[in-house]
Amino acid sequence: MNIRHIEHHRIDMAAWDNCISKAVNGNVYAWSWYLDMMSSDWDALVGGDYETVFPLTFRVKAGIHYLYQPFFSQQLGIFSVNPLTPEIIGIFLDAIPRKFNFAEINLNAFNKPDPLKFKVSLNLNHELDLIEPYLEIKNKYKENIKRNISKAGKKGISVSTNVKPEDIISLFRDNRGKDFNHLNEFDYRRLQRLIYQCISQSKAICYGAYSSGNSLCAGAILLFSHRKAIFLFSATNDEARGNGAMSFLIDRFIQDSSGNHITLDFEGSNDKNLARFYRGFGATVITYPSVMINRLPWPVNLLPGLKKKLKKLI
Repeated sequence: MNIRHIEHHRIDMAAWDNCISKAVNGNVYAWSWYLDMMSSDWDALVGGDYETVFPLTFRVKAGIHYLYQPFFSQQLGIFSVNPLTPEIIGIFLDAIPRKFNFAEINLNAFNKPDPLKFKVSLNLNHELDLIEPYLEIKNKYKENIKRNISKAGKKGISVSTNVKPEDIISLFRDNRGKDFNHLNEFDYRRLQRLIYQCISQSKAICYGAYSSGNSLCAGAILLFSHRKAIFLFSATNDEARGNGAMSFLIDRFIQDSSGNHITLDFEGSNDKNLARFYRGFGATVITYPSVMINRLPWPVNLLPGLKKKLKKLI
């Protein structure tokens, strides 16, 4: 296969998006406009006439060229209009230009690199097929989810899709966001711009759960692409954690979307508690790989804590 490294300004974006549109494994993170918004710099590896593509999202810090995973972009990797094999994945990974000394990136669930050749770790994702009628899906909920939904109903929780993205982002920042020091003001503003861009393309919807006093206590932002609804971003406060608001909100989305050829992609998680929560809705486990490539010269690649230091640079 003829693979070309193409710098960003030379990428044929129309051909790129045509590939992502028709790819057997296309997703929302791989659209050119999404990459432009979430990665300041990205080049591409292109196979053939854009039948297979691989975004190279990179940064340069302390003289080190490295590939990284952009925020709010869970799965990237190799995308193709043709079936992918471990051999093809290996060819593309080997074709990453030598100038990139280090890489720690997520591929997608259709990418199966040879673990004997590459340093691979698996991440957990959870997906729920919504093609069945709502009552059939709800019957498969775990008892704790059903209790949370019942509790929220008794406490007067209501759900609306007329909520602003910035309100959900603020709810997150005021609560769980206090523990996310790696997200800064620029990241939150970029997220807000992304969501409004998706809304303008009818690719996003914002759900908000309100207490009986009409205050926002839980919110979720979902993106739509390739017959998937991506649970991109969510927020809760202490009140929501006690009244079942998030379970109630997700259940409402499932009611609104059931019976359609769409999959709810919970976008995670390796966290045991979150994984248990998502499985409570009947979601199945899907794995996707992360790959680390270390081409740093000896003895730099032997320095203790190198990986941690590079993560701080990212």
